[in-house]
Amino acid sequence: MKKLSLSVIGMYLLMAQAFSQDPSGDSTGYKPKKLKLDEVNLVSSYYDQTADKSAVMGGRTDYKGNGDVTDFANGLDVTFIGWDKKKRKNTLTFGLGADYHTAASQAYVDSNGTSRNYGTRIYPTLNWTRENEQKGTSFDLGAYYSAEHNYYHSIGLNAAVSKKNKRNGEFSLKLVGYFDQIKMIYPSEFIPVDSAKNTSSADSIVYITTASGNVQALKYNNGQLVGGNSKPELPSKSRNTLTASFSFSQIINQRMQGSVELDMVYMSGYLGLPFHRVFYNTGKDTIENLPSQRFKLPIGFRLNYFLGDNIILRSYYRFYADSWGLVSNTFNLEVPVKITPFFSISPFYRFYMQTAARYFAPYMVHTIQEQYFTSNYALADFRSNLFGAGIRLAPPRGILTNGLRILELRYGHYMQTTDLNSNIISLNLVFK
Repeated sequence: MKKLSLSVIGMYLLMAQAFSQDPSGDSTGYKPKKLKLDEVNLVSSYYDQTADKSAVMGGRTDYKGNGDVTDFANGLDVTFIGWDKKKRKNTLTFGLGADYHTAASQAYVDSNGTSRNYGTRIYPTLNWTRENEQKGTSFDLGAYYSAEHNYYHSIGLNAAVSKKNKRNGEFSLKLVGYFDQIKMIYPSEFIPVDSAKNTSSADSIVYITTASGNVQALKYNNGQLVGGNSKPELPSKSRNTLTASFSFSQIINQRMQGSVELDMVYMSGYLGLPFHRVFYNTGKDTIENLPSQRFKLPIGFRLNYFLGDNIILRSYYRFYADSWGLVSNTFNLEVPVKITPFFSISPFYRFYMQTAARYFAPYMVHTIQEQYFTSNYALADFRSNLFGAGIRLAPPRGILTNGLRILELRYGHYMQTTDLNSNIISLNLVFK
């Protein structure tokens, strides 16, 4: 924590110096305000899932296909706000998140069940926004990094602009790019060691990827294993995701607001995972194989209606289609109810339905003649329901202390027709 605090303070001093300008040359006499700590946001959540069709074991439903998952996530956002001599508002946000998750199916990346069944992910973020309130414009730049164990690394960059009109409408455009590297960790039965065992040379070394994600150097002498050592590098493949998002929001009247959101997403590179198995109808297993390109086109509609002073109806619908043949529909409704001026409760419900991607088939259904194949149930035909509620407490004098201004607690229960069920509870604390 000391390391994080020093980093934040150092960046803050640099940015504060950059945005603080000498007002002596400003004829208006306006004095800019340096970046100042405005808000600290802490979020923690716990997720628990039960399922019996893990992609690691090709969708099989016995104990080796166990898809149970638990995830404990924590996030910290620190926001600084300041104004320059042109009265533009500058917002700088630093974020740091960390997840710790367990999954029984991870043990079967190695078919002998000897792999570790836990993982960690760390993801720092940095975002800067400049808003000109007089002109109704804003500009946004951001960067993101994520590292999960030693097998998945992702770098993200984004830029956004928005413009308000005189009729209470706002148009925005956002461009996002994610550039990933995936370490090729194969199940143990696909690690190529036979060539080293059968070699006729006196001494030979073959490098293999072990199920735990390391590269092991195996030394053979006349076909007999005589020793081994570790090599630090692991072969990897790339995956790129480019997104262009367009949105338009409009205040329709005093009680109603609406928006339209359109995303255009293009993915390229290695779009599967090397430890996702597929079992042919013959019983032989292989690794899932998916096309190297995917185009996604979701479009969403939001409509919020203020039903009196204490109730808001927040509705959302999204249609999605992609080049793999998957089509989905999402319906969402949330109803925040203000019990007192400082306390509210928000029940919510979401219904989701999707068709299967053309490359999906269950356990032992794919044929060896197929070019592309997967048994990952995230690409299957299913329906799901999510329902729950949240509470929000925001007294003007703070909660227990003046620093803690907002407390939010949410719980949701999720049910999927593939026999996947989960519960999630999250806590959000906002300090100002």
